[in-house]
Amino acid sequence: MKSKVPQTPRPTAQIQTTISATMHRATPYSPTSQRHAEITNSIAIYLAKAMAPINTVGNDAFKQMIKALDKKYEIPSRNYFSKVALPALYKQRREQKQKEISALPFYATTTDLWSSRTMEPYLSLTIHYIDEDFEIKNRCLQTSFFPEDHTGEAIAQGLAEALASWDLQEERLVCITTDNGANVVKAAALNEWRRLQCFGHRLHLAIENAMKLQKIERAVGVCKKLVSSFSYSWRRKRELAQAQKELKLPEHGLKTECPTRWGSRQAMIARVLEQHRAISQVLSSDRKARTLIPTWQDTEILESINQALQPLVEFTDALSSEKYVSISFVKPVLHLFSTSILKTSDDASTLTNTIKTKILTYLEEKYQDPETQELLDLASAVDPRFKLRYVNEDRIAPIQARLISEMVASASTEMGPTDPCGGTTDDAPSAPKTRKTLGSFFKDTGATTSSSLHQQQQTVASELQAYLQCASLDSEDDPLNWWKEHQKLYPRVSKLAKKYLCIPATSSPSERMFSTGGNIVTCLRASLKPEHVDRLVFLAKNL
Repeated sequence: MKSKVPQTPRPTAQIQTTISATMHRATPYSPTSQRHAEITNSIAIYLAKAMAPINTVGNDAFKQMIKALDKKYEIPSRNYFSKVALPALYKQRREQKQKEISALPFYATTTDLWSSRTMEPYLSLTIHYIDEDFEIKNRCLQTSFFPEDHTGEAIAQGLAEALASWDLQEERLVCITTDNGANVVKAAALNEWRRLQCFGHRLHLAIENAMKLQKIERAVGVCKKLVSSFSYSWRRKRELAQAQKELKLPEHGLKTECPTRWGSRQAMIARVLEQHRAISQVLSSDRKARTLIPTWQDTEILESINQALQPLVEFTDALSSEKYVSISFVKPVLHLFSTSILKTSDDASTLTNTIKTKILTYLEEKYQDPETQELLDLASAVDPRFKLRYVNEDRIAPIQARLISEMVASASTEMGPTDPCGGTTDDAPSAPKTRKTLGSFFKDTGATTSSSLHQQQQTVASELQAYLQCASLDSEDDPLNWWKEHQKLYPRVSKLAKKYLCIPATSSPSERMFSTGGNIVTCLRASLKPEHVDRLVFLAKNL
């Protein structure tokens, strides 16, 4: 019997690993490496811009996503982002924005007070200006904790300190746009700042004033109860959707009213009128709910309210934008209200005409202030779409004189202080003294200075007249684009355009900061410290 010879095992073929697999098994990035810093900074920007909770970085799903993107990156702890990454990002952005705005020749601001979910008070401040390329810029500066009593004196001091912390000179502040709170109005007066009343807030008060009629309050109350009955009943919502299909009505839900937004009331009324047949069909089948169906008298009142308010909605939305010039629209809009939108007509109901008249009377009364009128006239004058078209005839000459005065003053400031003979004195090298001639004692330096000033005024006046006489821009075109193309033709007027057209017509920019703050201080993040809230709101609005 033959013995079996043991067989040597064959060598197994070695499988070469891929480059990507080798990279994945490599050592993690060093925390000081450039790649690690780039990814960490990107995560910090995501947390700030998306207003995401900082504990997102500790979420298992988030970690898995980061590992799938780059296995060599190890995400730092939430404490690192809270105490190092986000503060560093804030410092970087703040220094960048401060450098950007510290040398502005003119700027405008808005401010408002609000309370967080935890009832902590904050004072917001935004800045608005037009840069060298004639682009309008808006920046959120701060949302500072304001635990002091909200008196005019305390607010005035808080706003002055806020400007100082950003190295902004108060004399370069053209205007501050605020609501009509007595404390904020007083604060602007104490700081001797020109103030513009928020157009949206003023229109809201005008409409609220016009709604103070018993029959209107009753009809609106019926409308609210009706909407509420559908909001809290899924069965009625389902039946409403079925009725809409049967009656071939738009499949829209009912809208509720927000007390601080007059537009929401108009939207609620308009939707109830639109769905009146479907609502009646749903409620008529319920014996207990039949009383909620508006009577024909209530329906007539609601139709009158809607007819009066519906044309005003678009004006508030348009004037609240931060992306284009709005201040120069206020005077034309008020003119349009008086001549068209709010003008009484024979075709409208008596109640509609009454509402229109009360709104218009209120607005005209509140905008009669001479300082406000002058500001609105100046803003319209330097807008190539309107110029002096909406300035009262008796105000045209004073407005032109004011523009010429500012243009001369601006030119004099750029030239710097001069000596009696007309030469500049700013850091001029000391020239060797020369012996005076006998004729120099008889030289009339006063006449030379007066002649130079008169000549400068004539030059400025000629430039202003040339601008006013050129063809007006179409009302739908962008005035800033026009100024960018024509600033060399009218250099002095263009500077006034930068000065006045940067003013926002409403305080909506500050109110938008409230919305951002509300998205940050949620019920899950109610313990955020005020300095963290300020930092996160700033980053969310400026990244």
